[in-house]
Amino acid sequence: MALRLVHFNNTIGRHVAPKTVERVAEARLPTETGEFRIMGFRSLISAEEFVVLVKGELSADRPSPVRIHSQCMTGDVFGSIRCDCGRQLDAAMKLIEKEGHGAIVYQQQEGRGIGIINKIRAYALQDQGADTIEANERLGFEADMRCYEQCAEILLELGLRAVRVMSDNPAKIRALRQAGLEVVERVRLEIEPHDFFAGYLKTKKEKMGHMCSVA
Repeated sequence: MALRLVHFNNTIGRHVAPKTVERVAEARLPTETGEFRIMGFRSLISAEEFVVLVKGELSADRPSPVRIHSQCMTGDVFGSIRCDCGRQLDAAMKLIEKEGHGAIVYQQQEGRGIGIINKIRAYALQDQGADTIEANERLGFEADMRCYEQCAEILLELGLRAVRVMSDNPAKIRALRQAGLEVVERVRLEIEPHDFFAGYLKTKKEKMGHMCSVA
């Protein structure tokens, strides 16, 4: 089925919110999960770029499953079990394929915004006993430096107005609502648990308020 994109202006009151992202590329992406459209968006206010996977027809009158997925090279590419990121991305793609419509915004904010090299440094601190939050803070960073406003803008640009969010992160859900998207449901992704990342999930739940299940 051909992808149909519906464009709207994101408005707040009487004022049109300034556009801060632009779509610059689009192509087919056959994957082992199914066929998607892959799109490239570029920030107009920073050097950040976004990759978006889209399935099916997206429209304002149907809530589609969506995920904002922060880049995790170690989990998404190398299959690290320090975290559940790669498993969440895989589960989100499978759910969208099953439902026939939806979108994943892949934001390049590695290591909760500290970058891959600093993330490796944080891993070394974790090997010495620090948790994921303490490691970032010992390196001089905030626990989480990510922002999601442009991710929400991309979903609006794709024509969505109501979404079913695949996320345990309350900050992502707040960002979508503040941008004017109606969050009609939080969809819990079915992730196979692993003893190695159980402590990581416990830290996110207790220190960052994530709504994840901890064994």
